[in-house]
Amino acid sequence: MDIARPDQSKIKRKKRILFGVIAAVVLVGITILLARLKPAAPTVDRNLVYLDTVKRGQMLRNVRGLGTLVPEEIRWIAARTQGRVDNIILRPGAVVTPDSVILMLTNPDVEQAAANADSQLRAAEAELANLRVTLESAVLQAESVAASANADYQTSKLRAEVNDQLFKDGLVSSLDRQLSKVTAEQAATRHAIEQKRFAFAQASIAPQLAVKQAEVDRLRAQARLRRDELEALAVRSSMNGVLQLLPVEVGAQVQPGTNLARVADPTRLKAEVRVAETQAKDILIGQPASIDTRNGLVAGQVARIDPSVQNGTVTVDVRLTGELPKGARPDLSVDGTIELERLTDVLFVGRPAFGGERSDVGIFKLDADGSYAVRTRVKLGRSSVNTIEIVSGLAPGDRVILSDMSQWDANDRIKLN
Repeated sequence: MDIARPDQSKIKRKKRILFGVIAAVVLVGITILLARLKPAAPTVDRNLVYLDTVKRGQMLRNVRGLGTLVPEEIRWIAARTQGRVDNIILRPGAVVTPDSVILMLTNPDVEQAAANADSQLRAAEAELANLRVTLESAVLQAESVAASANADYQTSKLRAEVNDQLFKDGLVSSLDRQLSKVTAEQAATRHAIEQKRFAFAQASIAPQLAVKQAEVDRLRAQARLRRDELEALAVRSSMNGVLQLLPVEVGAQVQPGTNLARVADPTRLKAEVRVAETQAKDILIGQPASIDTRNGLVAGQVARIDPSVQNGTVTVDVRLTGELPKGARPDLSVDGTIELERLTDVLFVGRPAFGGERSDVGIFKLDADGSYAVRTRVKLGRSSVNTIEIVSGLAPGDRVILSDMSQWDANDRIKLN
């Protein structure tokens, strides 16, 4: 028969309770431990990110932009008169001087006008010469008459004096004496009148010649203008340089003021650099610059800043102070770097792919052994083309990731392998 054992049942029940409590405690501990564990850091290939080290020292602030070389002196040659392009003598690329004929225009009306103006000028000059001869002849005639009147006056005066003496001696009658006096007085009056007429003839030469001379001068200026228009049919370069553009062809009809050719001096070039409007605020005239022609670097200085913004860029003219390398020519594409300022004893690092000037960003900073990187809040300061100032958040020697890490925005810690 079975024998009841109440003590054994109690012991087994106590063991089951004890094991249950221990299991519950272990389960709770594991749950708490798992809850406190951080999520596994994602792994990033070290070769796919760009690393840089924070440094302290001098930082060069500059801005960069694309541009082209353009001549400092460009001159358009325009048509002075209406005409038709008859012959093109030089083509773009030709070296020209002020006497080089680029193309020939034809206009019969201009040729006829020049011939008529020359004919009118010659006729006016002949009339002037004829008038001068006529006036001089009139003066000589007046002088001759005045001389004759003076001789008659002197003769009548002497006869009157002689008759007066003879009358005193009783050799001449009183009538003859009076007649000689009247004749002498008449001769004196005529003599005075002829002298005035002679003086008037002399004085009238200059005004009459001046009127005709003014007409001749007017016709000479008109003839010179017509000759200049005729000569302008041979379109010449007005400077030393290279013919850059010829926007007309043979047979084209042009109007006064139409641009016929563009000439530039290729030995005097400047760089027109287009800088983003957000980076152009600190550019000043006189700042040093460097122009990369892809065949060498050329030093320069900022000479002009365009006050307007076009397509999000500001055009900056850089005057070249260094010697141009071989192959430099107008319209050559260049890279321009303008030095804004030199910052001394500042903390800086390479410019990250994210975050702008004077902003707060999160940058992954590597730990001591470089296996992990932790997101760190960093305050950025003034920026340059390749570097940016660190205001706070990093120390000299810290290694950071500068690549775009936006795909890991949800993680504050990554692992590098």
